[in-house]
Amino acid sequence: MVTAAARSVSGPEASFEKSTLARRELGPRDVLIDVAFAGICHSDIHTARGEWGRTHYPLVPGHEIAGVVAAVGADVTAFAVGDRVGVGCFVDSCGKCDACVADEEQYCAEGVVGTYNAKGADGEWTQGGYSTHIVVTEHFVVRIPDALALDVAAPLLCAGITLYSPLAHWNAGPGTKVAIIGMGGLGHVGVKIAHAMGADVTVLSRTLSKQDDGARLGADHYYATEDPETFRTLRGRFDLILNTVSVNLDLDAYLSMLAINGTLVELGLPSKPLEARAFSLTKNRRSLAGSMVGGIAQTQEMLDFCAEHGIGADIETISADDIDGAYDRVVAGDVRYRFVIDAATI
Repeated sequence: MVTAAARSVSGPEASFEKSTLARRELGPRDVLIDVAFAGICHSDIHTARGEWGRTHYPLVPGHEIAGVVAAVGADVTAFAVGDRVGVGCFVDSCGKCDACVADEEQYCAEGVVGTYNAKGADGEWTQGGYSTHIVVTEHFVVRIPDALALDVAAPLLCAGITLYSPLAHWNAGPGTKVAIIGMGGLGHVGVKIAHAMGADVTVLSRTLSKQDDGARLGADHYYATEDPETFRTLRGRFDLILNTVSVNLDLDAYLSMLAINGTLVELGLPSKPLEARAFSLTKNRRSLAGSMVGGIAQTQEMLDFCAEHGIGADIETISADDIDGAYDRVVAGDVRYRFVIDAATI
């Protein structure tokens, strides 16, 4: 039995309360982790508030988990007690399909098992990182380099890899022009990573209110999308645009910013279908794509890259007693840029 912050009833009126839950017994390939910090992702909020319509309660969210190994199973070889480790958005996959064999477990043909609100192979519902401890199979644990503090590393397990994966896949680097839509929990990390990769980085935000932050984090340019002149100025400019916001944008307007062979990648999850005119794609041979988080190997690659370049999330640390208020502030856009729960307060 471990202590966790759980949501026991559905709907936006629910609140978190401290409770206990049973973690599985430590198996031969399992790692028991003392959770130190758990980041708050907007996906946690959608799930906890029942906004995606498929939440199993009681629910313990959290898939940005950083901590220290407390015990290992008899057959574990990659980790030892005392190691600094992390757990991201999923904790199991089939291990046999083409995606899993290619270290792309996030696209498992059998369906990846989420860190919370998912049915595990044992038939039990998974519970996440708003908890004092978690048990995870060795393969789905990553090592957090000593150069990264655990608190600023936690959000990298979702926000960091969500941006790193498409930046790496579409070859962001010297000579490429990258735009990031939104300067929130995802976008601010993306600016840091794209800058470290050597790309020319532009932030596209509704207003200029975070322009100084953008420059501090590594953005070369910053434009307000509420200004119609922005879209005329930036027509045909970018090789890659990453959309981190979860609202339905005028995709035709943003696609017009792509250079020949440019790609706009959807990372946010708006509730309504995306709409774009075919002409917006055929002109300049543009592409509209999507991307999830990376696989385990790429997540480790991302953490090593961030450690090498001194990249962590900009965070505000909160107590477990303040989760509900933090959720409201995330929805209101009142955080710069990621809330992290101190698990010691659970």
